[in-house]
Amino acid sequence: RQRYVEKDGKCNVQHGNVRETYRYLTDIFTTLVDLKWRFSLLIFILAYALTWLFFGLIWWVIAYSRGDLEHLGDHSWTPCVNNLNGFVSAFLFSIETETTIGYGHRVITDTCPEGIVLLLLQAILGSMVNAFMVGCMFVKISQPNKRAETLVFSSHAVVSLRDDRLCLMFRVGDLRDSHIVEASIRAKLIQSKQTQEGEFIPLDQTDLSVGFETGDDRLFLVSPLIISHEIDERSPFWDVSRGQLERDDFEIVVIL
Repeated sequence: RQRYVEKDGKCNVQHGNVRETYRYLTDIFTTLVDLKWRFSLLIFILAYALTWLFFGLIWWVIAYSRGDLEHLGDHSWTPCVNNLNGFVSAFLFSIETETTIGYGHRVITDTCPEGIVLLLLQAILGSMVNAFMVGCMFVKISQPNKRAETLVFSSHAVVSLRDDRLCLMFRVGDLRDSHIVEASIRAKLIQSKQTQEGEFIPLDQTDLSVGFETGDDRLFLVSPLIISHEIDERSPFWDVSRGQLERDDFEIVVIL
């Protein structure tokens, strides 16, 4: 059957008919972090390439408007940028400026005020692009998506007596030596229901107590632990028989 949350923790929900897509652009940093790797890398490459091309074009326009390209090889002429003889060299100078490589062959002179202003502007904007894109990639790399690969849950949950009380139990363990600090666990019952007024609520979420009142939900996950939900008067399973439990369509989602 179709699951609400897959075994690997991914929610089986697709967003459709989203009209206000501009909201994604208002928080562009989180949007870039949430994108798939191929799109993030594409945007990462385009951000730098387009910036270099844009400023390279401006450097070329400055050289062209000043007449530097018409005085190539004229040692009596002081160009805005030495050894800039076309768009390709302007593009390379743009890369050198923004990445602070500085080969020393092409260098700006002090007789070009518009070039000095552009140099300052590109240095500032280049630092902003570096901070934004590198920060985005760092956050994306440091996301603990694979941390759950070494968290192991028992294949089955059981309903059995424990200390003469009927309990729903399952086991969880961590395979890594680096322990999770302040680990806490919650359980949600996902089930559609109909209210007394006749309203149908799809995928209603009901909290299953796994020790919130006693503090047992805060785990010291060094060795595998058995998580227990007592089926008492407050439990949604209190009025459910064994046969009904096998027939009902519901799902229990455990959040560690």
